[in-house]
Amino acid sequence: MNNTLSLLAMASPQGGGEAQGGNPITMFLPMILIFAIFYFMLIRPQQRREKERRKMIDEIKSGDKVLFSGGIIGVVANVKESTLTVKVADNVKLEIARGAVMKIIDKDDKITTEDTK
Repeated sequence: MNNTLSLLAMASPQGGGEAQGGNPITMFLPMILIFAIFYFMLIRPQQRREKERRKMIDEIKSGDKVLFSGGIIGVVANVKESTLTVKVADNVKLEIARGAVMKIIDKDDKITTEDTK
């Protein structure tokens, strides 16, 4: 029994718990730094890309050649609020959601496999 009390006395913190207190900012500083790095390396660039994509989708007009996420390439025939009517071949028109647009293709652009990812 005497040995057990000796072991407990050695295991308890010295000074009555003063060493466990400390500044709360130093406890949360690593977590705050990790969040800041995560924000500036992942979240912020993604928000910027999404803002540019929304701007591109809002600027689509009739006559633009577009690439859709399914790989369809066509010329916009009619622009509606949430959809586009796209001519993909002679006498073939599709109504596709605006959100499916990946890229507006310029006349001098060439489509590569990178564009479809």
